[in-house]
Amino acid sequence: MLRLLTKVVVWFLAISIGMTLVYRFVPVPITITMIADEHGFTKDWTSLSRIDRNMVSAVIAAEDGKFCTHNGFDQEAIEQAALRNAQGKRMRGGSTISQQTAKNVFLWQGSGWDRWARKGLEVWFTFLIETLWDKRRIMEVYLNVAETGIGTYGVEAGAQRYFNKSAARLTRAEAARMAAALPSPKKRGVNNPRGFTRLYGNTIAARIGSVRRDGLDACLYQ
Repeated sequence: MLRLLTKVVVWFLAISIGMTLVYRFVPVPITITMIADEHGFTKDWTSLSRIDRNMVSAVIAAEDGKFCTHNGFDQEAIEQAALRNAQGKRMRGGSTISQQTAKNVFLWQGSGWDRWARKGLEVWFTFLIETLWDKRRIMEVYLNVAETGIGTYGVEAGAQRYFNKSAARLTRAEAARMAAALPSPKKRGVNNPRGFTRLYGNTIAARIGSVRRDGLDACLYQ
């Protein structure tokens, strides 16, 4: 049993490290989430240089203001999320863009008990991409595999779906609306958003200027 366990661990390390190294240079062709999507999937891989900076600033403003400075984990956000959840308030995660990228590329969405198994693997893969990729690559992959609508993955496919234009030409308002829908793209509307989504989109649009002024995206544009 010990010999078998050792082989399993060695193979897991070899495969996980190997895949991470490959995806440092090669576009991610497909993910488990895409395969499992009952609506099918549409995607269009686009390099970060062809994605408008408004979109990059919008996801940093919405998802991870410390993206350029953390090592993959935002300890403060994790502690605040744990405290909030312990108090019985609305569940809220503390995942960084790096963690979301690791989950989207290598793992599954999951719920219930398997969510905790996934979380353990998520830590490992987050460590790997933070070690073997640079921040620019992490952002590029995230913006290409994140679900942006029903059966739609990546900001290029999202921009074409919602605005009939390339992600290279998104306005501040359009980028903010897409970022506002990212946590729950199947439920939050990008076109004609209402209620919380509309207010959140306006907040993100206002924060985009702060992201640039404070250099929160500086690691991507040096």
